[in-house]
Amino acid sequence: MKWDIKAKLKISAKGEISPFQGGKNEALKIDELVDILLRNRGLVTANEQQIFLRPKLERVTADGVGIDKKQLTTAVKRIEKAIRDRQQIVVFGDYDVDGICGSAILWETLHHLGAQVLPYIPHRVEEGYGLSATGIRNILAPNQGSTLSVSSRLNLSNTKLIITVDNGIVANEAVKFAKEQGIDVIITDHHLPHEDGEHHKPEAFAIVHTTKLCGAGVAWVLAKEFLKDDDALRKLHITDHLVFAALATIADMVPLTGANRAVVKFGLTELKKTGRIGLKALFHEAGIEQRSIEPYQIGHVIAPRLNAAGRMESAMDSLRLLCTKDPRRAKELATALGEVNKLRQQEMTLSVEHAIQQIKNQSAKRSPNGGRTKIKRVLVVAHESYPQGVIGLVAGKLVEEFYRPSIVISIGETHSKASVRSVKGFNIIEFLRTKSEHFVNVGGHPMAAGFTIETSKITFLQQILEKAAEESVLEEHLTRTIAIDCELPLEVVSKQLYDALQLLGPFGIGNPEPVFCTTAIVQDIRIMGRDGKHLKLNVQCPMSNDKSSMESKTIEGVGFGMGEKAGELKVGDMIEIAFVIDENQWNGNRKLQLKLKDIHPVPLE
Repeated sequence: MKWDIKAKLKISAKGEISPFQGGKNEALKIDELVDILLRNRGLVTANEQQIFLRPKLERVTADGVGIDKKQLTTAVKRIEKAIRDRQQIVVFGDYDVDGICGSAILWETLHHLGAQVLPYIPHRVEEGYGLSATGIRNILAPNQGSTLSVSSRLNLSNTKLIITVDNGIVANEAVKFAKEQGIDVIITDHHLPHEDGEHHKPEAFAIVHTTKLCGAGVAWVLAKEFLKDDDALRKLHITDHLVFAALATIADMVPLTGANRAVVKFGLTELKKTGRIGLKALFHEAGIEQRSIEPYQIGHVIAPRLNAAGRMESAMDSLRLLCTKDPRRAKELATALGEVNKLRQQEMTLSVEHAIQQIKNQSAKRSPNGGRTKIKRVLVVAHESYPQGVIGLVAGKLVEEFYRPSIVISIGETHSKASVRSVKGFNIIEFLRTKSEHFVNVGGHPMAAGFTIETSKITFLQQILEKAAEESVLEEHLTRTIAIDCELPLEVVSKQLYDALQLLGPFGIGNPEPVFCTTAIVQDIRIMGRDGKHLKLNVQCPMSNDKSSMESKTIEGVGFGMGEKAGELKVGDMIEIAFVIDENQWNGNRKLQLKLKDIHPVPLE
């Protein structure tokens, strides 16, 4: 793994900062280190740094995130008219955490205002992603269409207004179809529009759109327009609905900067004390201590459970869990989501193993000159056994395994669905859109996308994408790189420094935890976890030769997924480590530790 050290300076064990090129030393001050970290994140001016360190929720406004105010006003007036005239409104969401949370925000807001409103989450397999003619037909005739998204007891046949959440910005044909049925469509979305931008957006009644928030964040900003003098709704907005927006922001892996940072920072505070019955039941089922929840627990434990329903069955159960006020029902739904998530994990594991073997088989083939075929610069695997609900997860695992942009296709009889994940620095949606004529539809983000293709064209598409990748995917894209803020000796690691670094949180996409590097001596080596997958080291600063003070000079480091490195190390080895300063909490005790990101041996002179 390549180390990209951002700040070319060195901090000595005595707490002195000096440039690598030499220069006058000066005593280390924590605020100066924080300044270095902020500059590494592109925050140079004092004003930029203050806004980052002291985010304010009131800055999360339509103007602040670039939402067209005229379009927003048009949307609000149309919704108010629907409420006054008792028109049926459908909040049309998406089946992932972002769409579910955003749907909950808008549905509860409009329901509180007395609207005749119901949520609708399309079925992943039967209706596909986003607003579609099929979904609209099912809304207008639920007894004849899918009963997996909306109960057949609900009559939506007189729907006059559809509000999308986390989808719709590329649904040109669906919006046109809705208009033909006498239905107005308001789009709220954060995905990228068609490549031609403004000129090819759907002809919706109004479009509330920005790429600076997740889909639920856009819904939250729209909901804010209805608060007015309603104290109960205002309280709901800045507690429960802010929690939903924060969950979605983390789960959808949007950058935790700007408005997103404010939403997550204040939303986490509310999440840790929420009385929301469904969420508390979910925390209990997942074995999570509510007051200790951080982005990691949301991204790796909570979000997979909420996503599982949409991947395997119907996402409506996840929406019901968020909105229920019945403790018994909440427990039932949380348990059910936990079981579905286990099934999802099993199916994903089987699909991942099969996909990895496919790639290995491809590379094992002999080329015409007798050598082995190299792994392609973009990976494409397809099979009829891959469930549509897990192909995005499988693509992500292929990126982890081979570090290549990865496309996983679930083969259907006439049409097939694909999910795509990319590597740092390679814009996958731009790459796919250069071949847009080969897709039925395609959409997504720079790092993740999806498309539909005619099954008969899969082999041909694979060939043209692999050929195009030879020129577009550069060697630098295929090199795993770890961004390191600066060198930091173990001697200066302290609780005071750890606490100061937390001011830069919450950490996530776009705002990673500060990563440091240093040289250390191995004092102890252990493996831990099932099958010895993880590594635990005690390491010591090379300058610490006083055995009497060794306890205070030594710190524990944990390397998740690094268990195989135990056989490469021995006590007394000099190593270079890349690490994050962490605090381990166990049985009420807290102690500093290092989360190891990478280990390099120091060559003997």
